[in-house]
Amino acid sequence: MTRPGSLGAWWLAVRPATLAAAFVPVAVGTGLVAATANVRWGAALAALGGAFALQIGTNFANDVFDYEKGADTEERVGPVRTAQAGLLSTRALYIGMVVAFAIATLFGLYLTYVSGPIIIAIGVASILSGIAYTGGPFPLAYNGLGDVFVMVFFGFVAVCGTAFVQVGHVPTLAWIASVPVGAMATNILVVNNVRDRFTDPKVGKRTLAVRFGKTGGLIEYALLLALAYAAPLALGVLLRSPLLLLPLVTLPLGIRLFRELRHGEGSTLNATLAGTAKLMTLHGIVFAASLALAPALVIN
Repeated sequence: MTRPGSLGAWWLAVRPATLAAAFVPVAVGTGLVAATANVRWGAALAALGGAFALQIGTNFANDVFDYEKGADTEERVGPVRTAQAGLLSTRALYIGMVVAFAIATLFGLYLTYVSGPIIIAIGVASILSGIAYTGGPFPLAYNGLGDVFVMVFFGFVAVCGTAFVQVGHVPTLAWIASVPVGAMATNILVVNNVRDRFTDPKVGKRTLAVRFGKTGGLIEYALLLALAYAAPLALGVLLRSPLLLLPLVTLPLGIRLFRELRHGEGSTLNATLAGTAKLMTLHGIVFAASLALAPALVIN
C-alpha cells in the first residue's frame, strides 16, 4: 500500500500514463523539423521539459480541484486520486502545482531567449488553461470544453510550438501533423469521460459523455481515431511519401480499443484508458520517425 506523503503518492499524483500527451507532441514536432536537418536539441529538450512540467502541474491541479468540488469520492471507479485517498494533502498538491508550473516557466524563459517573446504568451496561456481545466469560476472540464482544450493545447499549440522554437516559424505541415496528435490525446479524455459519465453529473460536471451519453462518446472516439489515421494517410498520398503511411501499423490496436470502449463499463475501462495512452505513444513515435525520415523537400 502507498504511504501518505511518500514518493509513491507523488508518483500517483503525477499520473505517468498521461505523460504521453506531453511527450508525443514534442516528438512529432521535432520529427517534422528533423527532415530539414536543423534540429535544435537544446530547444527541443527545453520544450519537452516544459511540456512535462505543464502536464504534471495540470494533473496536480486536477487532483486537488476535483477533490474540492466533490468530483472524486468513494464512488470513483478510475485510478486512485491522492487527495481523495488521503495520500497527499490539498496544501501539498497546491505547492506541487506551483512548483511544477514554476519549472515550466524556467524552461519557458530559456525558450523565450532563443525564440522570442511569443513564447511568453504561449506559456501563460498554457498555465492558465491548465488551472482553468478543473479550477476557477468556469472550469473547462465541467462545462464540456475539456475536449477542445486538449485538442488545442496538446495538438496545435504543442506540435506547432515545438517546431517554432527550433526553426523560427511554423511549417505549414506542422498544422496538419498536429491533428493526429491532438486527436489521440483527446481520445484519452473521451475514455475517462465515458467511464465517469454516471458520477460526473452529481457534481455538476457536464462533459460531452454526460451530455450525449455513451453513444456520443463512441462516435467521438471513432471520429478522432479516423482523424488520427487520415492525416498521415493524406500526407503520404498527396506528398507521395510511403514512409508517412507507417502510423497505419497501429490501426489494429485502435480498432481493438474502440471495441473495448463499446463493450466496457466502469473500472474495466481503466485498461482501455491506459491502452489509449499507449496507442498515442506508439502512433506518435512512428509518426515522428516517418516525418524525420521523409525527404526535406516534402517537409518544407
